[in-house]
Amino acid sequence: MNRRQFALGASSVIASSGFAGGAWAQAAPAWRQLNTEPYRGKQDDISFVSPDIGWYGNGAGKLYRTGDGGETWSLIWEQPGTFIRALGFVDTQNGFLGNVGTNYYPGVTDTNPLYRTRDSGVTWTPVEAENIGIVAGICGIDILPQQRIFQGELRNTAIVHAAGRVGGSATMLRSLDGGETWRVIDLRPHAGMILDVKFFDADNGLVCAASSQDMTQANAMILRTTDGGETWAEAYRSNRPFENCWKMSFPSRNVGYATVQNYAEGATARVLVKTTDGGATWRELPLINDASVREFGVGFVDDNWGWIGSTNTGFETRDGGATWAPVEMGRAVNKIRVVRAGPVTRAFAIGVNVNRLDIAG
Repeated sequence: MNRRQFALGASSVIASSGFAGGAWAQAAPAWRQLNTEPYRGKQDDISFVSPDIGWYGNGAGKLYRTGDGGETWSLIWEQPGTFIRALGFVDTQNGFLGNVGTNYYPGVTDTNPLYRTRDSGVTWTPVEAENIGIVAGICGIDILPQQRIFQGELRNTAIVHAAGRVGGSATMLRSLDGGETWRVIDLRPHAGMILDVKFFDADNGLVCAASSQDMTQANAMILRTTDGGETWAEAYRSNRPFENCWKMSFPSRNVGYATVQNYAEGATARVLVKTTDGGATWRELPLINDASVREFGVGFVDDNWGWIGSTNTGFETRDGGATWAPVEMGRAVNKIRVVRAGPVTRAFAIGVNVNRLDIAG
């Protein structure tokens, strides 16, 4: 599909979806590319603790920080040989950085899967845990803020999960005390690889996965736990090979979405999956019929309004995934973060570039 054909296809999708003209055309805000250092390929994660303060990293081992919503960025840490695949910050000082690990991408020499910072990303130390050697790398980090009583004081902390990786193996690091202590959860009996993780509380969580490390045999999967990772059950599994479940987004406790990647030669149908019962069950929804599209990140403002990133462009829905329209939000968007603080809501999308959407109200 050439550029003209894609543009014509986009127009027909918008028209058939009811997105052309009317309230949609008048109200839809535009994504704006931010000024960042050029990078040769897809960048994987971005994390914000407020609409203004955030970080992003890339496969060259470079980490950038902003204090003005992405208008300007500073390179605050650099470690060649580390591939920054995932980021998650608890607050302005404390955060976690996931490295994809060795023996997958060329040039990656760092074998430490997870790092922690206590000074806003200026310095990082490797996380330690018993049996951490089985953790090949990290593809997703989930931060769940918590408040705990400690020695008579109410303190802010977080439940942190870091899981991976693409190509295997399927493992997860878990901390219930904001990253002070960790344990390794081995999911290799259940999946070949893990691509993303989401927990709602200490007990209930989900991972995006693939059934095999061999993509020719792999089905897309979502695994669910209700006991903090002690046991896992399949909540979703595709019936096609060459697939994995890449990223997920939960705008509310019950409603969630996840992208499905398909690598089968000649396949054109692209689907996503949606849950309305907190991840217990999922159903497939069509995205587009186009072999050139590969899905990456997904992010939603509310139960109905959200985006999916892909190789060529982004896709937007305003009706809970029933219909989708192409939208310019950058190429190969791997992570979409929606950040709210009072009247300010911003969405950030990272891929080849970093883009921002300012949402009124």
